[in-house]
Amino acid sequence: MPNVTEYKVSTVTPDDLPSIGTLHSRAFHKKSDWHRKVFPLSIATWWSEKYALDIPDPATHLLKISSPESPNTVRGLISIRKYGANERGAGRWSSFPPPAEVDREIYDAMVQSMIDYREKYMLGKDHFCVDHFGVDSEVQGKGLGATLLGRACEIADQEGLDVFVEANEFAESFYQRFGFRTEGKLLMTGGLTECFLKHTHRKRNVRRQAEFPPVLTDRETILVNSFDNNTIDQWAYYYTHENKLAGLGRAAAQWTAGKWAEYGFQSRLDEYEVYLNYPVSTSLHVNFPNGTIAEVSLVEDKLPEDDVTNRPDSQPTFHGFSASGDVTAEYVYVGRGQQVDFDRLVELGVELEGKIALAKYGGPFRGLKVKNAEEHGMIGTVIFSDTDGDGEITVANGYEAYPDGPARHPNAVQKGSVLFLSTNPGDPTTPGYPSKAGVPRTGTENVMPLIPSVPISYSAAQRLLQALDGHGTSGEDVNRTAWVGALNATYSTGPAPGITLSLHNLMESNITTIWNAIGWVNGTNSDETIVIGNHRDTWMIGGAGDPNSGSAIMVELSKAFGKLLGSGWKPRRNIVLASWDAEEYGLIGSTEWVEEYINWLTETAVAYLNIDVAVSGPRPDLSATPELHTIALELFEKVIHPNDGGFNISLYDVWNAVSEGNVGVLGSGSDYTAFLHRGISSLDVGSGGGPTDPVWHYHSNYDTYHWMANFGDPGFHLHSTMGQFLTLLAYHLADDELLPLDLPNYGVVLQAYHEDLLDVIAESGEELDTSELADAIEVFQGRAKEVKNLEQQAVLTNNTDLIKVVNHKYRDFQRGFVSQGGLPTREFYRHVVTSPGIDTGYAAVTYAGITEAVEAGNFTVAEDWVGRTARGILRAADIIKT
Repeated sequence: MPNVTEYKVSTVTPDDLPSIGTLHSRAFHKKSDWHRKVFPLSIATWWSEKYALDIPDPATHLLKISSPESPNTVRGLISIRKYGANERGAGRWSSFPPPAEVDREIYDAMVQSMIDYREKYMLGKDHFCVDHFGVDSEVQGKGLGATLLGRACEIADQEGLDVFVEANEFAESFYQRFGFRTEGKLLMTGGLTECFLKHTHRKRNVRRQAEFPPVLTDRETILVNSFDNNTIDQWAYYYTHENKLAGLGRAAAQWTAGKWAEYGFQSRLDEYEVYLNYPVSTSLHVNFPNGTIAEVSLVEDKLPEDDVTNRPDSQPTFHGFSASGDVTAEYVYVGRGQQVDFDRLVELGVELEGKIALAKYGGPFRGLKVKNAEEHGMIGTVIFSDTDGDGEITVANGYEAYPDGPARHPNAVQKGSVLFLSTNPGDPTTPGYPSKAGVPRTGTENVMPLIPSVPISYSAAQRLLQALDGHGTSGEDVNRTAWVGALNATYSTGPAPGITLSLHNLMESNITTIWNAIGWVNGTNSDETIVIGNHRDTWMIGGAGDPNSGSAIMVELSKAFGKLLGSGWKPRRNIVLASWDAEEYGLIGSTEWVEEYINWLTETAVAYLNIDVAVSGPRPDLSATPELHTIALELFEKVIHPNDGGFNISLYDVWNAVSEGNVGVLGSGSDYTAFLHRGISSLDVGSGGGPTDPVWHYHSNYDTYHWMANFGDPGFHLHSTMGQFLTLLAYHLADDELLPLDLPNYGVVLQAYHEDLLDVIAESGEELDTSELADAIEVFQGRAKEVKNLEQQAVLTNNTDLIKVVNHKYRDFQRGFVSQGGLPTREFYRHVVTSPGIDTGYAAVTYAGITEAVEAGNFTVAEDWVGRTARGILRAADIIKT
């Protein structure tokens, strides 16, 4: 990883103008045909003239970044201009006409979109607008852009102003990681999707200057050195060659419990009797008006190079919890199947009732795509993978497909559950209580689809999409976020007259035994517990990334702690290891376990640490409740990242470059969910791929040991890195005399979430009094400072009784955020601060009770939830009161 510190940010001077004139071409011309049309290479003089006017302009901050060796060679630039509350236009863009050789149709559309959307979202208050931002292609990926944008945001923060930016869709995630929120999108003239984003006041974690190589304590050294990539390789090979579909994986559960026992943990299997369904037969055909019938392949190819893809016990293509059915109808392409996609189809007059939905993966959880189709009267759903999320690594870009290269295999299919996850995870027949033999069971109609569904590959989907070309509304005219993908089709809505799909899906439902493997070591403080978990079940023979990269790490973690236990060490707090079953169907194993042990967890649980997809690429990802941010990032600094064999940077360095210093917010989608919504501090960690990394075959038969060993993590060094971090974090939470939780940071984040909420309310055009919430946050912030002072007093006086008081406050405060009765129509989700969105399933919505009510236009509910949320925060504040 390059050393960013050698590049310096400074203010542009007239001597820099010749270099600035060529920056746009150096930054964008190798990548974007759109930019070449709008800004041909011949307009370097125009750029210089434009920025010559910006240098003396007091409303504009024009910043450059360059290396000390060549201070007037601008390698990156950002221009932010302050706009008055009622100022219209787009600054220099609308007042300084471009030269004749520019494609004016595209240019004028770009400028007008900037004007329209800036005025839509920002008019009425002073604000900054990013007028230009680019980094020389030769140094992209080195963090220069992050440094520039960080400085620009600091300037805006100093003046207390929001920042607006128009950016192409490929940069959207970069801005979001930096604390911007997407407000709107537009398919531009010329075919590029532009995003309109606003800075949302999130606090970034400021980079610390840590020692490298990191300095470890004796026990930390034992734990880190216990990790062996070769033994992790062995554990990974075992897991990825076992059949672990929920209800079929007892052997792997027993093996896991046995390994933990071998390394010094007590262990057992916890059984639950849960409702699952399995495929009996599935088929899909397309019928053409001339009588031709073509089978749509649901099969993933067997690969001679990849042994498990040839296994006779490999699972067929299916959706867990899909309904049985035989349906034939015309079909409609519904984009990503979000509620707003369906709203757009209704607006366009596209007939939905009685049709079959063709939806693209991405956006909301797959079950919600089926739910939305069902609610619009559709009778079946087909969901396909696209390559638009694969970055540069596609067959269309010249890369070989797996197993010959890093691109997605054309016949790869994403299996998965279609449970309505944002309504209720866990066994759908036992909501709120553990699924044991003989318990009463409810119906499933509120949380499972009533229409059949099936997943297909991108090669199978392309023909279906092409058959809709010229029918209905084209994808360009639909003009919805991510509607148009990367396949050779217009992504028209259809339907195409006379072209129908015949979907057959027969599922068999059973009450089935599942097995959680549980290991534990008792601590000296029996009333404090750390739980570390990973799910074990998969949709295929494989699961090298999801979840068995985490499973292999959990075994190695037990081996590392075994080294300490063998030396006579005993942790202060109980350590529990969990290998969950049936996560894939809907977080079932972990949810049932939490429901069974909720009283003990409420009394003792300090934190739950989750590792699901530990490795599917080299880019670390971290989401956590705010009190865990500080300790997690400190320990990121103590672990060395392999960095393609360099082993010369910390895990923090890579995370900071990827995330721009923002820890994610927990929504749902993995096993932390039940813990979080019962008031237990939680964290989820893993690492994934980016636009230039080998494509991971999520939930496909190709998520295999062969893929991982050759493309995902050759040598399994990333596995060691992620495991070392998780082990150090578990160690400090389990053994530090004083729990290393940062409650003042929680207060800061509560305030940031409130500012985000105010933006949502302002955009609704209505008024909502949130002063009760603001007052509650202020009380919590005061109490957090008080308990921090109490912590410092306890440490200075070495008062063990006072340390215990502080620890119990830190253990318990999250319980205050749990609202009895849960969110509206979603009783399971009880956390008043963060929850999965009702139309996302995975992604978090903060202050969801208020936010979703505002977005739905129900201000009576919103007002009620201002009070409920405030009271939850006050309950947490009362718990930490000194």
